Amino acid sequence: MNTLQVFMGKVDLWQVLSSFIFLIAIIDPIGNIPVTLQLRAKGVKISAWKVSLASFIILMSFLFAGEWILKLFGVQIEYFAIAGGFIIFLMALEMILDITIFKTDLEGSGSIVPLAFPMYAGPGAFTALLAITAEYSISSLCVSLLLCIVVLYLVLKGTDWLAQYIGQTTMYIIRKFFGIIVLAIACKLMFANLSAVF
Repeated sequence: MNTLQVFMGKVDLWQVLSSFIFLIAIIDPIGNIPVTLQLRAKGVKISAWKVSLASFIILMSFLFAGEWILKLFGVQIEYFAIAGGFIIFLMALEMILDITIFKTDLEGSGSIVPLAFPMYAGPGAFTALLAITAEYSISSLCVSLLLCIVVLYLVLKGTDWLAQYIGQTTMYIIRKFFGIIVLAIACKLMFANLSAVF
């Protein structure tokens, strides 16, 4: 109980909210609904809880082990944040301009591949997580990541309903809106850490 109190005492609600918006935009469960429907049409069996649990385990593991990996290679978190901000900047351009910069092979079957990895818990999410550890506390990131996984689960469970009632146009607008948010956060990451380095 004491450990939980200490953990919750380090959680900043504003950090949770801002990092949640950022991470959910990167994971993009609503924007990936067409991919999910396409996989189902091909006969791929998708389990919402398996995808969500696998994504959570992968991302949490990377959140805690990622910094150790950077230390192993002698890379400071600020430099990684700058590089990560640049990658996230390109991802935002993809979302806003409807272009393809990063190519991902989505061939495979089952809930783990390609949905949990690399679509939801992939390089983009890894980069985003490690990049924002320079700005946010680990406790706040754990909470926001858990919220993202809950949203992911709900979207996967309601994929058919969302595709029918929200419509392609609304999903398109949501993707553009999140793209602008991601672009702004990418700029913040790069310039804030550039000033810290220099």
